[in-house]
Amino acid sequence: MFVLQKCVNCNKQFSWYKIYKYHLWFYNKSIECDNCGTGHIISVPGRFVFVFLTVVPALVFMNYLSPFNNFFVTLGIGITILIVGSFLAPYFVKFKKAI
Repeated sequence: MFVLQKCVNCNKQFSWYKIYKYHLWFYNKSIECDNCGTGHIISVPGRFVFVFLTVVPALVFMNYLSPFNNFFVTLGIGITILIVGSFLAPYFVKFKKAI
């Protein structure tokens, strides 16, 4: 039931890699549709979704749920949770048409 965002103009689906790359490096630029060239930017709720899938679970685990007494093991698992959340984020984040 995971569906990637589609272009609001031509309804063509964006690639997972294109959305993931946007999250890592290009927050201030827009994603352009390969089919029609329409620009899309992440919506404000989409930014919150990204944070709640990546940063919040890692911080909750590292600060409250960690059963380990070793800082490096806790940090490693927290980073792993952050990476897994970032891999899932392109399926849940929504974009809007750039103005």
